[in-house]
Amino acid sequence: MNLEVTILSNLVYSEKYTRKVLPFLKSEYFTAREHKIIFLEIHEYVSQYDALPSLNALGIECQERTDLTEEQFKDVIGVLNVLSDDISDHDWLLDATEKWCQERAIYLSLMESVKIADGQDSKKDKGAIPQILSEALGVSFDQHVGHDYVSDAEARYDFYHRKEDKIPFDLSLFNKITKGGLPNKTLNIALAGTGVGKSLFMCHCASSALLQGKNVLYITLEMAEEKIAERIDANLLNIPIQKLSDFPKVMFEKKIANLAKKTQGKLIIKEYPTASAHVGHFKSLLNDLALKRSIRPDIIFVDYLNICASQRYKGSIVNSYTYVKAIA
Repeated sequence: MNLEVTILSNLVYSEKYTRKVLPFLKSEYFTAREHKIIFLEIHEYVSQYDALPSLNALGIECQERTDLTEEQFKDVIGVLNVLSDDISDHDWLLDATEKWCQERAIYLSLMESVKIADGQDSKKDKGAIPQILSEALGVSFDQHVGHDYVSDAEARYDFYHRKEDKIPFDLSLFNKITKGGLPNKTLNIALAGTGVGKSLFMCHCASSALLQGKNVLYITLEMAEEKIAERIDANLLNIPIQKLSDFPKVMFEKKIANLAKKTQGKLIIKEYPTASAHVGHFKSLLNDLALKRSIRPDIIFVDYLNICASQRYKGSIVNSYTYVKAIA
């Protein structure tokens, strides 16, 4: 018995399994036409009657279809006759079905992309290919539909008392204000007027994170990479920025070597031209760092957000608030 037949059998005989997977299954995932027809009839029956169909009901529904020849109807009945009420292990079958759906979705999206690339699809152009592949790669049996206030009360209590993983500042007052530092997966803005020292503050925080053994990515769209590195040198090496150019090379290299012994972290500084780079470029940079240098940043500094480009609004005329919000 192959997996497709096993899936159909459990759709008929296991209500728990059917409730879980039916919203994610598609008829095009099935390879054989008779399997597709049986699935469509199961789906329609469950949707209409909110119950599992019997084999007899499926046979009658298939018999009333007008798009089947006598030979095709016999093939459908043949499949119905081999459907087994021997229910498979629920967890195993759920995982196997999810993997099968993912593989079929990727295969079908690749075939569709090839047709588009060859010009065989007149309705879609090549620009639709990334979206098609992205949707296929995103196939998942995610059952989460929201927070149940009563049923999820225990999980909510645990959340209140969970110790959040944070990157601390080396400034005690900032740690007091933020209750220990910057939480993961958050966007934090250093807001100040022109010339107050936003870049200096971020260079200081980047230096601090590096000394904590964190991997740091500093993206600059205003100053050159060397200028940012110069400020970080002055911070980490404890040398006035005006004296760096006169500092002996031997002593400079010795201080860098001593610094390397203090941390396992990496600091990468990447410059982009003003208003030319958006999150698409940043994602590409993250992929390159992971593949070429095996570096995954723990914290990313963007200097600064208002002079990034927006991937969402390309060439559109929108107000500055909407544009910067889209970047964020």
